[in-house]
Amino acid sequence: MVCSSSGSRQQTTNYKLLTTNHKLVLTPWKDKISHTAQVGGIETSVLDNGTGRGVRIAWVNTGTGLRYKVVLDRAMDIADAFYNQHSLAWLSHTGITPPAPFSDKGADWLRTFGGGLLTTCGLSHVGGPEHDEYGERGLHGRIGNLPAELESIIQPDPMTGQLDMSLTGRIRETTIFGPRLEMKRTIASTLGQPVIRFRDEVTNQGNTAVPHMLLYHFNFGWPLVDEGTKIIWQGDWQARDGGINNRIFREGYDFKTCPAPLDDHLGTGEAVANIDITPAANGICTAGLYNEKLGLAMALQFNKEQLPWLINWQHWGKGEYVTGIEPATNPLIGQQKAREQNELLFLQPGETRTYELELSILTDKAAIQQFLDERE
Repeated sequence: MVCSSSGSRQQTTNYKLLTTNHKLVLTPWKDKISHTAQVGGIETSVLDNGTGRGVRIAWVNTGTGLRYKVVLDRAMDIADAFYNQHSLAWLSHTGITPPAPFSDKGADWLRTFGGGLLTTCGLSHVGGPEHDEYGERGLHGRIGNLPAELESIIQPDPMTGQLDMSLTGRIRETTIFGPRLEMKRTIASTLGQPVIRFRDEVTNQGNTAVPHMLLYHFNFGWPLVDEGTKIIWQGDWQARDGGINNRIFREGYDFKTCPAPLDDHLGTGEAVANIDITPAANGICTAGLYNEKLGLAMALQFNKEQLPWLINWQHWGKGEYVTGIEPATNPLIGQQKAREQNELLFLQPGETRTYELELSILTDKAAIQQFLDERE
């Protein structure tokens, strides 16, 4: 169920997710385990060395081979993620760094961009650095550099039939005399399902209307992303302004198959497309990746009404080999241009917008084929 709310009004849409294809596989544990951690659960800790020293994290183990690291001090984003022996995420050479609330000028965001499975961008600006009569805004906004106030940890308890687990926290992007935005984030999984569920509620807690932009910067790397891996999405697309983008995102070029590392992408070389993603009849959008050599697919689902755009980032540099699949409220144009085009969202005082996404790992041949067939 997805709930999209505006103020006191709420619209509910039912839809079938890929998780219905996953069968719980934990029944053999009965009477054979002494502690839940033997099969999965959540473990919190604090990093004690290197650039991430002092940063709070939480490892989530689904008991299926899917495990991931939530960085509590970085907006509850996700760094490492694995399925069995295979890494799913791209990790940048910065690694995990502490929150840097004042790294919101120019391109300072890049100094603390650790990549990871998910980096959240927003909550009031997504795009390049810009300055206008409404203020100065750094690359991709502030939210990803803010720590969460952890509200709850719900552990699974297979002894009693409780298989769900979750982390919930609140991240506040606020300033005196300025916007006062809060994001309540819940990240959830279920023992026996290779799935991550995200639910974010963004609320304007201030007394004036404020701009709102949000982008989910999912970053995928080797070995899931490799030569020949298929990038899955459907929709009308347009390359971001700039000639280097058109070298990949152009008619006649197979930009949905991952290439070998490219000399064109050494240094700052990259390509970006804004995609008006096509939903299914029920309003749900699906994008993903498929690595035939590994027999592994990743499916990312979200609601078109909540996140009408998808950004595909491709950066095939040597030693920086990554593609981003990024649901968003807007194309990657920044707050200034969105305002000029009358496409900028505003949250009224007390208004909440809710976003739900689901990331699934598929290994069953029939499930993978169905996933591919439905997106052709």
